[in-house]
Amino acid sequence: MENTNQQSLTVESSGAKKRVDAFLSAGMQEISRSQWKILIEQQFVRVNGKPCKPNTRLKTGDEIVWSVPERAPLAAVPEDIPLKILFEDDSVLVLNKPPGLVVHPAVGNSSGTLLHGLLFYNPVFQTLERAGIVHRLDKDTSGVMVVAKSEQAVQELRRQFKARETDKEYVALVWGEPPKNGRIETLLGRHPVHRKKQAVLKEDGREAITAFQCLEQFEQCAWMQVKIETGRTHQIRVHMAHLKHPIVGDTVYGRVRKGRLPAEPERQMLHAAKLSFCHPVSGKRLSFEAPLFEDMALLLEKLRNG
Repeated sequence: MENTNQQSLTVESSGAKKRVDAFLSAGMQEISRSQWKILIEQQFVRVNGKPCKPNTRLKTGDEIVWSVPERAPLAAVPEDIPLKILFEDDSVLVLNKPPGLVVHPAVGNSSGTLLHGLLFYNPVFQTLERAGIVHRLDKDTSGVMVVAKSEQAVQELRRQFKARETDKEYVALVWGEPPKNGRIETLLGRHPVHRKKQAVLKEDGREAITAFQCLEQFEQCAWMQVKIETGRTHQIRVHMAHLKHPIVGDTVYGRVRKGRLPAEPERQMLHAAKLSFCHPVSGKRLSFEAPLFEDMALLLEKLRNG
Protein backbone atom coordinates (compact mmCIF):
# COMPACT_ATOMS: atom_id res chain seq x y z
CA MET A 1 0.00 0.00 0.00
CA GLU A 2 1.15 3.53 -0.68
CA ASN A 3 2.46 5.61 2.20
CA THR A 4 -0.23 8.03 3.33
CA ASN A 5 -0.73 11.24 5.20
CA GLN A 6 -2.63 10.33 8.34
CA GLN A 7 -4.92 12.90 9.89
CA SER A 8 -7.40 12.80 12.74
CA LEU A 9 -10.06 14.83 14.49
CA THR A 10 -12.50 14.51 17.36
CA VAL A 11 -16.17 14.93 16.54
CA GLU A 12 -17.76 17.92 18.25
CA SER A 13 -21.45 18.22 19.11
CA SER A 14 -22.18 19.85 15.73
CA GLY A 15 -21.12 16.63 14.00
CA ALA A 16 -23.16 14.25 16.14
CA LYS A 17 -25.66 12.00 14.32
CA LYS A 18 -24.16 12.80 10.91
CA ARG A 19 -23.02 10.09 8.51
CA VAL A 20 -19.24 9.78 8.49
CA ASP A 21 -19.03 10.19 4.68
CA ALA A 22 -21.18 13.33 4.75
CA PHE A 23 -19.24 14.75 7.72
CA LEU A 24 -15.85 14.26 6.06
CA SER A 25 -16.94 15.54 2.64
CA ALA A 26 -18.24 18.73 4.27
CA GLY A 27 -14.98 19.30 6.11
CA MET A 28 -12.32 18.35 3.56
CA GLN A 29 -11.86 20.41 0.42
CA GLU A 30 -11.48 18.76 -2.99
CA ILE A 31 -12.65 15.31 -1.85
CA SER A 32 -16.22 14.48 -2.84
CA ARG A 33 -18.66 12.40 -0.85
CA SER A 34 -18.47 9.57 -3.38
CA GLN A 35 -14.69 9.59 -3.12
CA TRP A 36 -14.90 9.46 0.68
CA LYS A 37 -17.18 6.46 0.29
CA ILE A 38 -14.45 4.66 -1.68
CA LEU A 39 -11.82 5.55 0.93
CA ILE A 40 -14.09 4.29 3.73
CA GLU A 41 -14.84 1.03 1.91
CA GLN A 42 -11.10 0.50 1.37
CA GLN A 43 -10.55 1.03 5.13
CA PHE A 44 -8.60 4.27 4.82
CA VAL A 45 -10.99 5.73 7.42
CA ARG A 46 -11.48 4.46 10.98
CA VAL A 47 -13.76 5.61 13.77
CA ASN A 48 -12.47 4.96 17.29
CA GLY A 49 -9.79 2.70 15.85
CA LYS A 50 -12.18 0.46 13.91
CA PRO A 51 -13.18 0.28 10.23
CA CYS A 52 -16.54 1.90 9.50
CA LYS A 53 -19.17 2.10 6.80
CA PRO A 54 -20.12 5.23 4.82
CA ASN A 55 -23.45 5.41 6.67
CA THR A 56 -21.92 5.06 10.15
CA ARG A 57 -23.53 7.68 12.41
CA LEU A 58 -21.13 9.73 14.49
CA LYS A 59 -21.34 10.62 18.18
CA THR A 60 -19.82 13.52 20.08
CA GLY A 61 -16.30 12.55 21.09
CA ASP A 62 -15.76 9.99 18.31
CA GLU A 63 -12.17 9.95 17.05
CA ILE A 64 -11.89 9.80 13.24
CA VAL A 65 -8.56 8.83 11.70
CA TRP A 66 -8.12 8.83 7.94
CA SER A 67 -5.33 8.46 5.41
CA VAL A 68 -5.48 9.75 1.85
CA PRO A 69 -3.03 7.87 -0.43
CA GLU A 70 -0.39 10.35 -1.52
CA ARG A 71 3.01 8.77 -1.85
CA ALA A 72 5.35 8.91 -4.79
CA PRO A 73 6.05 7.00 -6.94
CA LEU A 74 3.13 4.59 -6.57
CA ALA A 75 0.40 7.23 -6.39
CA ALA A 76 1.83 9.67 -8.92
CA VAL A 77 3.39 9.65 -12.39
CA PRO A 78 6.10 12.22 -13.23
CA GLU A 79 4.85 15.14 -15.31
CA ASP A 80 6.84 17.81 -17.12
CA ILE A 81 5.71 20.85 -15.14
CA PRO A 82 8.01 23.90 -15.30
CA LEU A 83 9.56 24.82 -11.95
CA LYS A 84 10.74 28.33 -11.11
CA ILE A 85 13.82 27.39 -9.09
CA LEU A 86 15.44 30.01 -6.86
CA PHE A 87 18.16 27.81 -5.32
CA GLU A 88 19.28 24.19 -5.30
CA ASP A 89 21.99 22.03 -3.76
CA ASP A 90 22.26 18.38 -2.71
CA SER A 91 19.91 18.85 0.27
CA VAL A 92 17.23 21.37 -0.67
CA LEU A 93 15.42 22.93 -3.59
CA VAL A 94 13.82 26.36 -3.20
CA LEU A 95 11.23 27.45 -5.73
CA ASN A 96 8.68 30.15 -6.50
CA LYS A 97 5.29 28.40 -6.75
CA PRO A 98 3.00 29.99 -9.33
CA PRO A 99 -0.67 30.66 -8.60
CA GLY A 100 -3.01 27.89 -9.70
CA LEU A 101 -0.55 25.08 -8.96
CA VAL A 102 -1.73 22.59 -6.34
CA VAL A 103 1.15 21.43 -4.14
CA HIS A 104 0.22 17.82 -3.46
CA PRO A 105 -2.23 15.35 -5.04
CA ALA A 106 -5.22 14.01 -3.16
CA VAL A 107 -8.34 12.14 -4.06
CA GLY A 108 -10.11 14.21 -6.70
CA ASN A 109 -6.92 16.06 -7.62
CA SER A 110 -4.61 13.37 -8.92
CA SER A 111 -2.41 15.08 -11.53
CA GLY A 112 -0.77 18.34 -12.51
CA THR A 113 0.59 19.14 -9.05
CA LEU A 114 3.94 20.37 -7.80
CA LEU A 115 4.69 16.83 -6.63
CA HIS A 116 4.30 15.50 -10.18
CA GLY A 117 6.66 18.18 -11.44
CA LEU A 118 9.27 17.32 -8.81
CA LEU A 119 9.15 13.63 -9.76
CA PHE A 120 9.89 14.59 -13.37
CA TYR A 121 12.58 17.10 -12.50
CA ASN A 122 14.77 14.75 -10.46
CA PRO A 123 14.35 11.01 -9.70
CA VAL A 124 15.68 11.61 -6.17
CA PHE A 125 12.21 12.89 -5.25
CA GLN A 126 10.74 9.48 -6.08
CA THR A 127 12.62 8.03 -3.10
CA LEU A 128 11.12 10.46 -0.57
CA GLU A 129 7.74 10.60 1.14
CA ARG A 130 5.60 13.31 -0.50
CA ALA A 131 8.50 13.86 -2.90
CA GLY A 132 10.30 15.86 -0.19
CA ILE A 133 7.50 18.38 0.29
CA VAL A 134 7.55 19.58 3.90
CA HIS A 135 5.07 22.47 3.84
CA ARG A 136 2.34 23.81 1.55
CA LEU A 137 0.78 26.87 0.04
CA ASP A 138 -2.85 27.13 -1.05
CA LYS A 139 -3.50 26.54 -4.75
CA ASP A 140 -4.03 30.23 -5.51
CA THR A 141 -1.35 31.54 -3.16
CA SER A 142 1.98 32.03 -4.91
CA GLY A 143 5.47 32.26 -3.53
CA VAL A 144 8.55 30.71 -2.03
CA MET A 145 8.70 27.08 -0.87
CA VAL A 146 11.51 24.77 0.20
CA VAL A 147 11.58 21.08 -0.75
CA ALA A 148 13.89 18.49 0.81
CA LYS A 149 16.15 16.31 -1.37
CA SER A 150 17.20 13.75 1.24
CA GLU A 151 15.62 11.93 4.15
CA GLN A 152 17.87 13.85 6.55
CA ALA A 153 16.66 17.13 5.05
CA VAL A 154 13.01 16.00 5.25
CA GLN A 155 13.28 15.28 8.97
CA GLU A 156 15.25 18.41 9.84
CA LEU A 157 13.04 20.80 7.87
CA ARG A 158 9.90 19.24 9.33
CA ARG A 159 11.40 19.76 12.79
CA GLN A 160 12.13 23.42 12.06
CA PHE A 161 8.62 24.12 10.79
CA LYS A 162 7.08 22.35 13.80
CA ALA A 163 9.36 24.17 16.25
CA ARG A 164 8.58 27.53 14.59
CA GLU A 165 12.23 28.09 13.73
CA THR A 166 11.45 29.22 10.19
CA ASP A 167 10.52 32.79 9.29
CA LYS A 168 7.64 33.23 6.83
CA GLU A 169 6.81 36.61 5.35
CA TYR A 170 3.97 37.33 2.94
CA VAL A 171 2.69 40.32 1.02
CA ALA A 172 -0.98 40.84 0.25
CA LEU A 173 -3.56 43.27 -1.01
CA VAL A 174 -6.46 43.63 1.39
CA TRP A 175 -9.73 45.52 1.04
CA GLY A 176 -10.31 48.80 2.86
CA GLU A 177 -8.09 50.78 5.18
CA PRO A 178 -6.59 48.43 7.81
CA PRO A 179 -4.66 49.50 10.92
CA LYS A 180 -1.07 50.59 10.30
CA ASN A 181 0.19 47.51 12.10
CA GLY A 182 -0.96 44.91 14.55
CA ARG A 183 -0.79 41.38 15.85
CA ILE A 184 -3.59 38.82 15.81
CA GLU A 185 -3.63 35.90 18.24
CA THR A 186 -6.66 33.63 18.03
CA LEU A 187 -7.73 30.01 17.90
CA LEU A 188 -8.43 28.64 14.43
CA GLY A 189 -10.43 25.59 13.46
CA ARG A 190 -13.13 24.35 11.12
CA HIS A 191 -16.09 26.67 10.68
CA PRO A 192 -18.98 25.28 12.77
CA VAL A 193 -21.40 25.54 9.83
CA HIS A 194 -19.36 25.78 6.62
CA ARG A 195 -17.08 22.80 7.13
CA LYS A 196 -14.88 23.52 4.11
CA LYS A 197 -13.83 26.81 5.68
CA GLN A 198 -11.67 27.71 8.65
CA ALA A 199 -12.79 30.20 11.28
CA VAL A 200 -11.71 32.08 14.38
CA LEU A 201 -13.02 30.10 17.35
CA LYS A 202 -13.51 30.87 21.03
CA GLU A 203 -12.50 27.36 22.07
CA ASP A 204 -11.36 23.99 20.72
CA GLY A 205 -9.14 25.56 18.06
CA ARG A 206 -5.40 25.68 17.42
CA GLU A 207 -3.27 28.70 18.27
CA ALA A 208 -2.71 31.02 15.32
CA ILE A 209 -0.48 34.12 15.41
CA THR A 210 -0.24 36.71 12.62
CA ALA A 211 1.59 40.05 12.63
CA PHE A 212 0.95 42.65 9.94
CA GLN A 213 2.09 46.06 8.75
CA CYS A 214 0.48 48.32 6.18
CA LEU A 215 3.09 49.28 3.58
CA GLU A 216 0.94 51.38 1.22
CA GLN A 217 -2.64 52.62 1.37
CA PHE A 218 -4.64 53.01 -1.84
CA GLU A 219 -8.17 54.30 -2.34
CA GLN A 220 -9.91 50.91 -2.20
CA CYS A 221 -7.28 48.59 -0.74
CA ALA A 222 -3.94 48.38 1.04
CA TRP A 223 -0.58 46.69 0.40
CA MET A 224 0.37 44.66 3.48
CA GLN A 225 3.35 42.81 4.86
CA VAL A 226 2.25 39.79 6.89
CA LYS A 227 4.35 37.51 9.06
CA ILE A 228 3.04 34.29 10.57
CA GLU A 229 4.44 32.50 13.60
CA THR A 230 2.14 29.52 13.08
CA GLY A 231 1.15 27.80 9.86
CA ARG A 232 -2.55 27.01 10.17
CA THR A 233 -4.73 26.25 7.18
CA HIS A 234 -5.84 29.51 5.48
CA GLN A 235 -4.43 31.43 8.48
CA ILE A 236 -3.73 34.77 6.80
CA ARG A 237 -6.94 34.68 4.79
CA VAL A 238 -9.04 33.99 7.89
CA HIS A 239 -7.26 36.54 10.06
CA MET A 240 -7.56 39.33 7.49
CA ALA A 241 -11.25 38.56 7.06
CA HIS A 242 -11.58 38.57 10.86
CA LEU A 243 -10.21 42.13 10.80
CA LYS A 244 -12.90 43.00 8.23
CA HIS A 245 -10.17 43.51 5.62
CA PRO A 246 -10.23 40.29 3.54
CA ILE A 247 -7.63 39.50 0.90
CA VAL A 248 -8.46 41.05 -2.47
CA GLY A 249 -9.69 38.32 -4.82
CA ASP A 250 -10.48 35.84 -2.03
CA THR A 251 -14.02 34.69 -2.77
CA VAL A 252 -14.05 32.15 0.09
CA TYR A 253 -13.41 34.51 3.00
CA GLY A 254 -14.40 37.73 1.25
CA ARG A 255 -16.88 38.64 -1.43
CA VAL A 256 -16.68 39.59 -5.09
CA ARG A 257 -16.24 43.35 -5.53
CA LYS A 258 -16.18 44.12 -9.25
CA GLY A 259 -15.26 47.44 -10.80
CA ARG A 260 -13.38 48.86 -7.84
CA LEU A 261 -9.81 48.17 -9.02
CA PRO A 262 -7.89 48.98 -12.23
CA ALA A 263 -7.67 45.22 -12.96
CA GLU A 264 -9.89 42.36 -11.81
CA PRO A 265 -7.94 39.73 -9.83
CA GLU A 266 -8.67 36.12 -10.71
CA ARG A 267 -7.27 34.73 -7.45
CA GLN A 268 -6.45 35.87 -3.95
CA MET A 269 -3.71 38.52 -3.96
CA LEU A 270 -1.49 36.72 -1.45
CA HIS A 271 2.17 35.89 -2.06
CA ALA A 272 4.77 34.14 0.11
CA ALA A 273 7.55 36.67 -0.40
CA LYS A 274 10.30 35.47 1.92
CA LEU A 275 11.30 32.27 3.70
CA SER A 276 14.19 31.78 6.10
CA PHE A 277 15.43 28.51 7.59
CA CYS A 278 18.63 26.78 8.65
CA HIS A 279 20.28 24.54 6.09
CA PRO A 280 19.52 20.95 7.17
CA VAL A 281 23.18 19.88 6.83
CA SER A 282 25.41 22.92 7.36
CA GLY A 283 23.13 24.70 9.83
CA LYS A 284 23.75 28.00 8.02
CA ARG A 285 20.81 30.41 8.11
CA LEU A 286 19.41 30.88 4.61
CA SER A 287 16.89 33.42 3.39
CA PHE A 288 15.13 33.49 0.03
CA GLU A 289 12.84 36.03 -1.60
CA ALA A 290 10.39 35.21 -4.40
CA PRO A 291 9.42 37.90 -6.92
CA LEU A 292 5.75 38.61 -7.56
CA PHE A 293 4.02 36.94 -10.46
CA GLU A 294 2.75 39.08 -13.31
CA ASP A 295 -0.91 39.27 -12.25
CA MET A 296 -0.11 40.63 -8.80
CA ALA A 297 2.77 42.85 -9.94
CA LEU A 298 0.63 44.41 -12.69
CA LEU A 299 -2.26 45.17 -10.34
CA LEU A 300 0.11 46.72 -7.80
CA GLU A 301 1.73 48.86 -10.51
CA LYS A 302 -1.66 50.10 -11.71
CA LEU A 303 -2.68 50.97 -8.15
CA ARG A 304 0.53 52.94 -7.63
CA ASN A 305 0.07 54.81 -10.89
CA GLY A 306 -3.46 55.79 -9.94
